Amino acid sequence: MTSTVSVDTERWPIAGSFVISRGSRTEATVVTVTIRDGDATGRGECVPYARYGETVEGVVAAIEAAARRPGGLSDRAALQDALPPGAARNALDCAFWDLEAKASGVSVAEQLGLSSPLALLTAYTLSLGTPESMEDAARNAAHRPLLKVKLGGAGDGDRIAAVRRGAPASRIIVDANEAWSAADFDANMRACVEARVELIEQPLPAGADDLLRHADRPVPVCADESLHVAGDLEQLVDRYDAINIKLDKTGGLTEALRLKQAARAHDFAIMVGCMVGTSLAMAPAVLLAQDVDFVDLDGPLLLARDRTPGLVYDGSLVSPPSPSLWG
Repeated sequence: MTSTVSVDTERWPIAGSFVISRGSRTEATVVTVTIRDGDATGRGECVPYARYGETVEGVVAAIEAAARRPGGLSDRAALQDALPPGAARNALDCAFWDLEAKASGVSVAEQLGLSSPLALLTAYTLSLGTPESMEDAARNAAHRPLLKVKLGGAGDGDRIAAVRRGAPASRIIVDANEAWSAADFDANMRACVEARVELIEQPLPAGADDLLRHADRPVPVCADESLHVAGDLEQLVDRYDAINIKLDKTGGLTEALRLKQAARAHDFAIMVGCMVGTSLAMAPAVLLAQDVDFVDLDGPLLLARDRTPGLVYDGSLVSPPSPSLWG
């Protein structure tokens, strides 16, 4: 395939702010890739993430350098060796999938054996705050069936209880973003049990989670920062019950599909998650998530505005992408 690659940086305002244990943001900065081959065009979007040593400038430079390789980037298979897992490869990989679908007339859904992909129930994220502010946020979102609650370490027991008071009927999952410690793990776990939490994402720092080998886990624990690609799974088997697959971690849909298959073989429950981005970033993940246990693809719901055309959200139900968006 002889193709041309172009890269753009876009900024999308967040509705209010997005707060986790590592800080807050008021906009999502995304990198988009467009690959053109003849009359066909494919697009992909990624979200560089500082936690993984990524910057917007570095991701753009990596994409541009990959496109300048001798012979260019011929296809997805060559891309897997040209770039490591991460945001840069994700944008290119998803753009290649889109390009292949547009050029062949065979949708990505059809290529994946999905004759009629379904609308999915996505979690809706509540940012980290005081127990009082989080109870108010939960009350305002109590009509949503599944809430994802960002936690921050000290005081999380109060936060968890407050969210449950605000949304007594909603299902709840929590995400500590590595903020818990051995000292507060048991107390926070008890708070999750009392609040009927269904899943705890990455409670302890990646690389400092040996406690999980022996800890009681009445609420299943999900690996996020501890997991990127299929090769990471073996070391997680005795510590985690579930994994969170994000395209920006795997480096695209191609590796994400491998990871999903390998996770099933290891009997992990699976969440498909996202960074805060637009519908273009979510579109491939909606297809990946068709048969998983938890879906967290609410990025566009957290933005003040989304790209057009975008995914269709009906409350917390997100529909598969239209061909005009992706795939």
